[in-house]
Amino acid sequence: MTSSDLQTEIRGAVAIVRLTRGAKRNALSDGLVAAIRDAFQNLPADVRAAVIDGEGEHFCAGLDLSELKERDAGAGLHHSRMWHAALEQVQHGPVPVVAALHGAVVGGGLELAASCHIRVADETTFYALPEGSRGIFVGGGGSVRIPRLIGVARMTDMMLTGRVYNAQDGERAGFAQYLVPKGEALAKAIALAERIAQNAPLTNYALMHALPRIADQPADHGFLTESLMAAIAQSAPEAKQRVQNFLEGRAAKVSKG
Repeated sequence: MTSSDLQTEIRGAVAIVRLTRGAKRNALSDGLVAAIRDAFQNLPADVRAAVIDGEGEHFCAGLDLSELKERDAGAGLHHSRMWHAALEQVQHGPVPVVAALHGAVVGGGLELAASCHIRVADETTFYALPEGSRGIFVGGGGSVRIPRLIGVARMTDMMLTGRVYNAQDGERAGFAQYLVPKGEALAKAIALAERIAQNAPLTNYALMHALPRIADQPADHGFLTESLMAAIAQSAPEAKQRVQNFLEGRAAKVSKG
């Protein structure tokens, strides 16, 4: 699965999906957004986790403004919904996704990163939402996903004032769960994806598809959804075998990292 904008490499049970517009700081053109959608829709059945990476010095510097054109309200609506459909394939697609962040994670690039399940940043990473200063608004799902990471107040501040977060402040704010030295984000992301790929598929599915929805539900609805998902997950033959292995001493116990 390769195009001029995107390359997909399969390493065992992990797919590495790489943005390949390095000369344009991996700015998101419509073609690249469509390629991301297609890559996640067409992952091989034996892939159990994925990593998104960007070639060059930046993960993704946002929307390709050279493609920004005058649209009426209807065309703008449909364009935004196209992005929503593409990033939905990342967040609620077939496998958990780890983002390997470095350099610019800006605008639409931050929207893409926010659609992943885990984010690993190296110390060169910085985050910004410059749409406010450009007279536009986020349109790739950022108004839903980014506040869930950092809160409404922080996102409002970023868009009103142009505030930029560096890697260290960004980790503290919640943009990334891991912070590593320069150049090590991809290796860490792959290691995490390989670990995730060893999980029972139904457990990964529950974490991707059920947990975010439970968080949005009233408590009594969430408890019922949790019970249903727990019953389904533990009924799988693989889950039963894993529990038996633990009970019989064939599985590692939890220890301090």
